[in-house]
Amino acid sequence: MGWWQVNADTLAGSRFVLSPLAETFASLRLLHTGVATHPGERRWLDAHLAAYRRRLARDPVTALLVRSGLGPEWIADFLTPTPRAGETFADEVARVREAAPEAARAHLTVSLRGPLPPRLDRDDLPERAATLLAYVWEETVRPHWPRRRRVLEADVARRTAQVGRGGWAAALDALRPGTRWLGENRLQVNAHEYPPREISGAELVFVPVTPQRVGWVSWEGTDRYALVYPCAGVLADPGGRPVPASLAALLGTARARVLVLLDTPLSTSQLVAVTGQGLGSVGRHLRVLLDAGLVERGRAGRSVLYARTAAGQVLVEAATGPAPAGVSIRS
Repeated sequence: MGWWQVNADTLAGSRFVLSPLAETFASLRLLHTGVATHPGERRWLDAHLAAYRRRLARDPVTALLVRSGLGPEWIADFLTPTPRAGETFADEVARVREAAPEAARAHLTVSLRGPLPPRLDRDDLPERAATLLAYVWEETVRPHWPRRRRVLEADVARRTAQVGRGGWAAALDALRPGTRWLGENRLQVNAHEYPPREISGAELVFVPVTPQRVGWVSWEGTDRYALVYPCAGVLADPGGRPVPASLAALLGTARARVLVLLDTPLSTSQLVAVTGQGLGSVGRHLRVLLDAGLVERGRAGRSVLYARTAAGQVLVEAATGPAPAGVSIRS
């Protein structure tokens, strides 16, 4: 397994950062595999995969670059510069474009675990990678970035609450498969057999992305490290369970959507993120549902979470058919 040595001060000074480029690279990997993990990803792939594949079919060198850079165990480092707080997509992709050609070729030999194909022995690889990432951003991510950003912000709020409730060890154990706190200042970052790295004293950031099959690590020298992880599934696919017409007729579509989403405990801010409704609207819906006995609320650390009651579960099941058992929160 790969792990980092992280002292208490470094972990205490770590933070969550949003990155448009990380979101775009995660989306590129999803396009590359073409495999969805939930209905929301399936709809997104249906909308964009054919055009993406046509683009690569017209540019076989870039297609080979993508296949080579997304290795089975290692990503070519120049494709994933370490995110910095407050950067725009243009800022971030410029760092891909400015990578040294010789470094890009060397990174590709690592991701390939073998020699560089002759067709990739060229100096324009960083420019080609940046151009493709810009295409994925403009065509498939940027139109939906405001909603994605709200979802990512809600995930950060959720993880921050986990840190407050159970400390960093509990939050890191739940971050993504292959990541867990090992004790003795050791953070496992993946399941691969890589040499440990001493990162105490460096800047450490955690970066959520919405695609669900992805996650990676990156670093700049010995000063900055990032762990990219998929955000919580219920946040990543807010439209995964459609609102039944009968339930919408009874409660109104917006209020029914809130009730359907609450098979997993969520905070008000998370509901705002995944529904796109305003804070006031979500608050009014929750008040009506609370008064009707269809949801309940409870405190988990500093967070107030809402979930369906047994009565709310019966109502949703009557409209949708059997569903997973609801989760009860107790104060």
